[in-house]
Amino acid sequence: MTDANNDDKLIIANCSGFYGDRLSAAEEMVTGGPIDILTGDYLAELTMAILFQKKLKAPEAGYVPTFLKQMETIMATCLEKNIKVVTNAGGLNPAGMAQALQEMAAKLGLSPRIAHLTGDDLMPRMAELQAQGEAFTHLDKGTGLADAGALPITANAYLGGWGIARALQAGADIIVCGRVADAALVAGPSAWHFGWEATAWDKLAGAYAAGHIIECGAQATGGNYSFIHEVPTYQDVGFPIAEVYPDGDFVITKHPGTGGMVSVGTVTAQLLYEIAAPTYLTPDVSVRFDTLTLEQEGPDRVRGSGTCGEPPTDTAKVCINTLGGHKNSMSVILTGLDIEKKAAIVEKTLFDSLGGREQFQTVNVQLVRSDKANPPANDEAFAFLRITVIDPDAKKAGKLFSSRVVEMALANIPGFTLPAPPGNGSPSVVHWPALVSTSRLQPELHIDDESATVPTAGGPYEPVTVSPQEPTVPPVPEGPTVQAPLGRAFATRAGDKGGNANLGIWAQTPEAYAFLEAFLTTDKLKELLPDCAPYDIDRYSLPNLLAVNFYIHGLLGDGAAASVRSDPQAKTLGEYLRAKIIEMSASIVVASGDKEERS
Repeated sequence: MTDANNDDKLIIANCSGFYGDRLSAAEEMVTGGPIDILTGDYLAELTMAILFQKKLKAPEAGYVPTFLKQMETIMATCLEKNIKVVTNAGGLNPAGMAQALQEMAAKLGLSPRIAHLTGDDLMPRMAELQAQGEAFTHLDKGTGLADAGALPITANAYLGGWGIARALQAGADIIVCGRVADAALVAGPSAWHFGWEATAWDKLAGAYAAGHIIECGAQATGGNYSFIHEVPTYQDVGFPIAEVYPDGDFVITKHPGTGGMVSVGTVTAQLLYEIAAPTYLTPDVSVRFDTLTLEQEGPDRVRGSGTCGEPPTDTAKVCINTLGGHKNSMSVILTGLDIEKKAAIVEKTLFDSLGGREQFQTVNVQLVRSDKANPPANDEAFAFLRITVIDPDAKKAGKLFSSRVVEMALANIPGFTLPAPPGNGSPSVVHWPALVSTSRLQPELHIDDESATVPTAGGPYEPVTVSPQEPTVPPVPEGPTVQAPLGRAFATRAGDKGGNANLGIWAQTPEAYAFLEAFLTTDKLKELLPDCAPYDIDRYSLPNLLAVNFYIHGLLGDGAAASVRSDPQAKTLGEYLRAKIIEMSASIVVASGDKEERS
């Protein structure tokens, strides 16, 4: 399925990991060195809710406007160099984005062939699909959408890469997608370029693994990387490039002369991001992350090989967002002595004035102790009382709530102060993860005023059994031990999956992994992170990556937009764990200059 030359590799560069990423990255990737495909990933689960709010204000909106600014700069260069552009910036309105690109091209005097893909947006079909038996059961709560009385505002199925491959086959220069699997932006072009069949499981698995690594931009090239002492510079960190090969192997790299770095560590960290079990489910293939091998091939070059794949399931994930009331938060700074007494006074006074906590659907109060005894500076005497309310009544949870906090300023505890003015809050958008039968999806490709149905990878397929090779794990190191922060031996990467969080931990040596595997049980994790103890936690081992992954159910409530945590996307969870002091073999502690912590 390709018109491209079957070269020895396809060079795919990513210029965006989220809506709001570095605007200049697109031009940097196009001009910084040779590439064949430019991808841009803009859609997180939270982003769909943001785009919905934009579309409410302007029906012609609903796509990512910053992508248009990037294309205005690079469109001519991409056409000149025959660089294909593939993006999910279409968001909730791929057709609108394609039209805006056509208008831009005309103003620039250019004539690209622009394709867009639809079929992911299930909102117009929700009643029909439910009548056909699709209950859209919440993956974590086990409740059907209708049974819960939930009001969906967006519902988008994760499509695979075959629509992208078809668009490239049809000669598209720019392909605008809505909600496709993030890594499909790499797998689709790879399948097109190398002419892979739908059942080329191992090849597709390799491309999806490469796509997962580069989908979050600079997180694969030194960004958000635990071992900061390894990163040469954070100035102008380069965005990642995947060189994909005909057999599905790949090399992760970046343009020369850019900041950051590409190492086995940075690639491992990104592989562990936002995953659960080692079998990584995609619309086109089930990728076995427990089979791939990473090797440092050269400076800023990491080769991934041996990735195995299995047939996909007969369902696709659906990102549904529902309205969950109105959410508002206020923080009060508490200073100096008697912090807990002061917090209790503020809390009681506030809710007494509001008629009681029961006036709100949800109340969450967190006392964050950042204060120090005998504080050396004013700011180091501070603690923060963070109060969050959620209620269907926007007026009650809006200024009525926040203004009552302000009214206490001169009539409550000594030192009462607020770090921010009162606000109206915002709608609480509840993430509702569900599945839909692949056979009921209707993806369509639109190009040159023509439309065509794109088959889904629905099967049925012959079963495939993958047995990952068990690497040899040495004994747990013996000898002298030290008390040191866990992070002096191990790196982490954490993130959100709807209302759940994942926490991946990896070692740099087999000996350190042997300790990690034996030491960090689920019970030990709950002991180290007591605020995670109330939740069900799954633990998975990936010895091929010297890693262990934990999946924490329900930590983030109903997803980032509705979470009451200070860190609603669990970005800080890994560094929190790394700060915990444990007893471990002195031989595995990484030299970092912190000798006093290891003595």
